Amino acid sequence: MKLYNTNLSNFASKCRLAIYEKQAPVEIVPIPGGDLKSPEYLKIYPLGKTPALEVNGQIIGESEVINEYFEDKFPEKPLLPKDAEGRARSREIGRFHDLYLEPPLRALFPQVAAKEKDQKLIAEKLQEVSSRLDQLETMMSSGPYALGAQFTFADCALVPTFFFLNLLAPMLGGEPFSEGRPKLAAWWAKVQERPTVQKILEEQQSALMQRMQAGN
Repeated sequence: MKLYNTNLSNFASKCRLAIYEKQAPVEIVPIPGGDLKSPEYLKIYPLGKTPALEVNGQIIGESEVINEYFEDKFPEKPLLPKDAEGRARSREIGRFHDLYLEPPLRALFPQVAAKEKDQKLIAEKLQEVSSRLDQLETMMSSGPYALGAQFTFADCALVPTFFFLNLLAPMLGGEPFSEGRPKLAAWWAKVQERPTVQKILEEQQSALMQRMQAGN
């Protein structure tokens, strides 16, 4: 079993975090050909996205689906609550991240290095991100983790994107995400104490530095 991965990808990082938490016997490998659109990788996974999980010669795509597979395959260290309501809440936050929080943030990525920044787009997307964070604040528990005492897939979804959020918004003139959001502020401070989270953030930081040094 192997995960095709890039350390800078927040979606691949979501799955690596689950692997580390579960101590799952999954080989983490780079993208063949060094590019998501390389012929070598497209032959393996025609969608050309990361992550992708290879199991017995078959490919499983989409980070949420991969993590659900890990929960089924390696249930000894659960990352979903036992009760149906808790499981639904974890999935809700994961879905909220993928569909509503991450896209406007991703739209800002090209603006960081752009010589001529699109101020209208930046203002619109920063406002959208801010609104989504306000919504997320209402969804969070009182801590220490997204749903309470148990670290779950909800945390796995949020952590890698908050790495970018913590860096990106201030660079483009946005306020710190923790401003006026005490639950998110407390969660971010607490979750970074977890060794697996520290490992993920270090991997993302290292990958970002390599990308910057390469001039990409």
